[in-house]
This record gives sequence, C-alpha cells and structure tokens, in this order.
Amino acid sequence: MSLLPGRQVVAIFLAFAFTYFFAALLRAVTATLSPTLTQEFHLHARDLGLLAGGYFLGFASLQLPLGTWLDRHGPKKVLLWFMVLAVLGCAAFALAESFHTLLAARFLCGAGLGACLMAPLTGYRRWFSPATQLRTNSWMLMTGSLGMLASTLPVQWLLPLAGWRPLFWGLALLLGVSMVVLALVVPGWQSAAPAGGARASYREVWRSAYFWQMAPLGFVVYGGLIAVRTLWAGPWMIRVAGYDPVASAGGLFTINLSMLAAFWSWGWITPWLQRRGVHVDRLIAWGVPLHFAATAALIVAGPAAGAGLLAVYCVSATFVSLAQPAVGMHFPAAVAGRALSAFNLLIFLGVFVIQWGIGLLVDGFGALGVGEVSAFRFAFAIFLACCMLSYAWFLWGHSHNRRQSP
Repeated sequence: MSLLPGRQVVAIFLAFAFTYFFAALLRAVTATLSPTLTQEFHLHARDLGLLAGGYFLGFASLQLPLGTWLDRHGPKKVLLWFMVLAVLGCAAFALAESFHTLLAARFLCGAGLGACLMAPLTGYRRWFSPATQLRTNSWMLMTGSLGMLASTLPVQWLLPLAGWRPLFWGLALLLGVSMVVLALVVPGWQSAAPAGGARASYREVWRSAYFWQMAPLGFVVYGGLIAVRTLWAGPWMIRVAGYDPVASAGGLFTINLSMLAAFWSWGWITPWLQRRGVHVDRLIAWGVPLHFAATAALIVAGPAAGAGLLAVYCVSATFVSLAQPAVGMHFPAAVAGRALSAFNLLIFLGVFVIQWGIGLLVDGFGALGVGEVSAFRFAFAIFLACCMLSYAWFLWGHSHNRRQSP
C-alpha cells in the first residue's frame, strides 16, 4: 500500500468532503421540502416515498459498474464524470413542472452522486493506513451529517426568500465548484489490473461469506437509517407528533447535529479500538440491540416521539456504519472499489425499498380505515421486525464463519 504525506492526506480528505457535503444535502433535502412539494404537486405518502427513493434508485443503478471503473480508472476521473450527471439532475429538478419530471431529476441526481462516497473510500483503501481509513470513513459520514444539517433549517429559512427552484440552481453551481477542487487536488491512479489482462469481475465479492454476513444489515438496518433520516423523520414529526414545517426543520437540524457528533466520535474511537483488538463485528453485535430498543420506544411513544427520540433512533443505528469500511478492508486493495460499491448497492437498494415501502404501508393502513398515527406506528413495527431478522442472520453468519475459520 502506498501511503501519502500527512499534508496531502488532509488536502485529499477535504476535497472529497467538500463534494460529499453537497451530495448529502441533496440526498436529505426532500425531508425539508416535503410539505412544499406535497402541496405544490398534490403528492400522496406513496408519491413522497417514491420521490425520495428515486434518488437512491438512481444511486444504486450504477453501483456495480462504478466499482469496476473505480478499480480501473481511479476516484478522480470517475467522480468527475459522475458529477456531470448530478449537475444536470439539479438543473432538471429546478425546471420540473410535474411529479414525473421531479422523479426523473431525482434519479439523475442519485446516479450522478453515487460515487461521492465510494470514490474517496476506494482511494483511502490504497492511500491511507487501516486506522486512518476507519477515521476518515467516520469523518466522511460526519461531513455528510453536516450536509444534512444544512438541508434542514438553513433550507427552511431560504424557502420564503428564494424558493426551492433557485436553491437547486445554486446547488448545481456549487457542485461545479467542487469538480474544480477535485481536479486540482486528488491524485491520479495507476490501475491494479488483473494478471494476464483478465477482465475485472465481482466473483471474489459475491463468493465472500463475510460480505453476505454483513449484507442484510446493510440492506435493512443501514438502509432503514438513511430512509428515515432523509425522508420519514420529517413526516413523522409533522403527521404523528404534530409539528409544523418550521418546527420539523428544527427537529431535523437536531437529528443531524446528533449524527454529526456521533460520527465525529466514531472517528476518534474506532482507531483506538482497532489497536486494542476490538473487531467491528463485536461492536455491531453489541450495539444493534440498542438501536432496536430505540425503534421500539419510537413506536410505543407515537405522538410523544419527537425530534429527541428520533435522534436517539438515528444515533443508535450508527453501529452499522462500521460495516462499510470493514467490508472494504476485508478485500485486497485491488478489489476494494468493487467490494465497497457492491455493499453500497445493497444499502441504497434498501433505502429505496424502505422509503417507498413505508409510504405504501402508511397509505395501505389508511385505506383500511386505520388512523394516520396508528398507520405510521404499524408501518414502523413491520420495519422493526425486518431489522431483527437481518440481525439474526448477521449473528448466524458470524458464528458460522468463526467455526469455518482454520
């Protein structure tokens, strides 16, 4: 592994983090805009879930070729090409006059921003030491939390002044600025091609027992965290807890500030734990049950569950974020892009399924005559049951893999 000087490490991290900030803001902004878009385009819960999930469907659509391209061409070249799609998606969203145009634009944004985390993690796998990888992964997620923070009250304050369409024109411009920064700061890439000119494939990833041990947690628990944080936390506060849109934006600010602090803390804690031999699997096994308890408390509290309990729900789920760098480090550096992208594909397919699924469940229970508050609680109870099944699979896989180890 080639390790870079400390000053260059900081510069590379900041360049990637600057880009990821805007990617996270775009990912989460539908939660803040949901009241405005619902009123302007007459959206149902299922439409809102599909609109938010469209970003993640676009995100997931290019993850498999992305992994191959990252291993072959490197983070700089691939990310710059992807960012062109994101700029076009922001422009299309700003011009949209129908729900279907909004959905297509969100899909394009998701496809274009799908490399904003995988590109840096692939570069970090080759350029940084293992302890630095764990730290920079957590701090990239912290940067994402900062972007999501910006998508809450700051966006809510801007809406009466500028409206949501100029907001997306501004984001298109800022993404263009981030492309210039990436082109100037991020180093080039020497491809680690397979021996004998063989074509790179995902065979090594798909055959890995460790990958499949982590996969259901990534799909359901991690995907569910993002689904709630980037969409359903807002409607929960408005339609279950009785917040107005400004109070809901303030609640989202509180949630994302809590997440920022959590990921900042993980950035300091995980290298320290690694040096003392505490494996990621053990942290996940200990931490995920706390997340289940927080989810159950959210469901039971119902209308009394506001921003504080939603923040506890989200922070307690950050244990599963450790699975992503663990999967990347499990594979050789030459395969890291494919391994990380394959795992990311599962996460964001999970986000799409859960965001849309919760919307379908809420509308479905409503059609059966169930009140809105109860419909949300029943939908989250079904989601919790799926999370618990994924954790049972993780525990079984962890135990099975340990028995199979020599």
